[in-house]
This record gives sequence, C-alpha cells and structure tokens, in this order.
Amino acid sequence: MNLLKIALLQIAPCKTLQENLEKGLESCVKAQEKGADIALFPEMWSNGYNIYNRPVSEWKAEAISADDDFIHAFGNLAKRLRMAIGITLLEKYEEAPRNSLILFDRFGEQKLIYAKVHTCDFDVERNLTPGEGFDVATLSTAVGEVKVGAMICYDREFPESARILMLKGAELILVPNACPMEINRLSQLRARAFENMTAIATCNYPEAVPDCNGGSSVFDGVAYLPELDHSRDTCILQADGKEGIYIAGLDLDQLRNYRQKEVHGNCYRHPKKYGILTESQINYPFIRDSYRA
Repeated sequence: MNLLKIALLQIAPCKTLQENLEKGLESCVKAQEKGADIALFPEMWSNGYNIYNRPVSEWKAEAISADDDFIHAFGNLAKRLRMAIGITLLEKYEEAPRNSLILFDRFGEQKLIYAKVHTCDFDVERNLTPGEGFDVATLSTAVGEVKVGAMICYDREFPESARILMLKGAELILVPNACPMEINRLSQLRARAFENMTAIATCNYPEAVPDCNGGSSVFDGVAYLPELDHSRDTCILQADGKEGIYIAGLDLDQLRNYRQKEVHGNCYRHPKKYGILTESQINYPFIRDSYRA
C-alpha cells in the first residue's frame, strides 16, 4: 500500500496569536513524530475562530496577512520536518478579512491559498470577504505527488465545491472546520467523497471549544472493492470529541485504481443538460435578505 498519512490537529486554541503559534508548531512536530505526511488545522487557527459574541471591529483587528511571520513559521517548519502543513487564518485582505487556508509542501513551498467561498452570510461571517473560486495544487509528499484542494466548513454543504475540485483533478480535499460534526454534516462529507471518488479529510475543534464537538474524519471515497460482495464503509477515521492528533492512512494506490474503474466522478456526467446550475436567480422559498452575490 502507498499510504499517505494525514494528521488532523483536533486541538483547542489559546488566547493570543503567539500562544496559537507556539501550540500549533508543537502540534505539527508531534504529528511528524507520529509519521504524518500532511498536518491540517481546524478553521481559522490564528485566532481560534473567535469571531462570535464580539464587536466586529475587535476581531477584524486580529487579521494577519498571508505574508505574516506567523505564516512563515509554519512554512519554515514544513521544510524542517519534511511534512506538508495546512495552516488556517483570519487573513487580512483589502476591505474585509478572509477565512483562509495556506498549504505548504514538505519543502516549505507555498502551494495553495484558499479563501472560504461560501461564507456564512446568515451570521457574523457576512463581515468577511468570500473567496473567488476553488483551486487544486500538486503537493509533493514523501509518498509522491498528490493533487490537493480545499473547502472550509460551510463549503461542504454545497455539492458544487467538491465537484469543481474533482473536475480540476483533486484526489484529496482538505476541510478545516469549526462547528458540531453531527450525523447530517458527516453524511455530507461521506456523500462528497462517494460521488466524486475523492478523499476528504476534515479537521474540527475538540468538544472543549464552544459549538464544536471534535469528530474530525477522513473518508477515502472508495465504496466498492472487487473482493467484497457488498459496499464498504468509506470512513477510515472518525475522531471522538477529545483534543488530540489523529492520524489516518490514505491508500493512494487503491484510490487511484478505483478512480480509473468506477462509475462516479466525471465518468457519465451530462453537463450540457445542467444549464440551470449556472443561473443566478433565486426563487421562493430560498430568498434571503442576507444573501450576497
């Protein structure tokens, strides 16, 4: 097996940027000691997703640039550990911050900056700048190159997010998260992995963090194997609610072989018949005053 080891850093944030830096770096070292090839943080690690029940101006002031020393520290560590790191942040950006992930490869090279497209505009995230699209990077790891994309939390509730990443070649989708991972949200992740034949790794905050419950997971997207007379459980890791570093081994050879033979993904789509999907009109009962185009 060609196992890509993914570390989900299901850890609780601290009170300051400096404390989050120190704890984050320490957690990455522990992940590498456990054999990880990629380490992923929960959503907006730089300030612990602490944007609720506070003045907007206060948490906006905590935004940092993608070129901040905080970010460089993780790039440098990725190079030293020879391990990819997906670090998340409240990113300083033009008029309003973004909810972002920056992915470094094992050589410390920045391969992807992704900003959350589907911001939760029904709540305080309407004060953020949404991302402009979904991109895929070729990530160098100790087990070879892997095509990686990202979604952040609410993005997973839209099938289009994972579908676009699959169409762009993603084999693995990283999903930083900050909300309760209950059965329906877990089902969304399972469905996104199944329908796109793509692995999906989600990292959440532990249950000690308000409105979170752990439950970080990895779905490998491989539903059928020729030696089985039934479908298999695509969930290869399901964390409990406790704080910790959880490691999943993704069998890349199995996934790639499956993607070459099975019927999902882009095999039998009819995109010419999907015109309504690109129409922007919203009709009753889905009209919301808080919607931003």
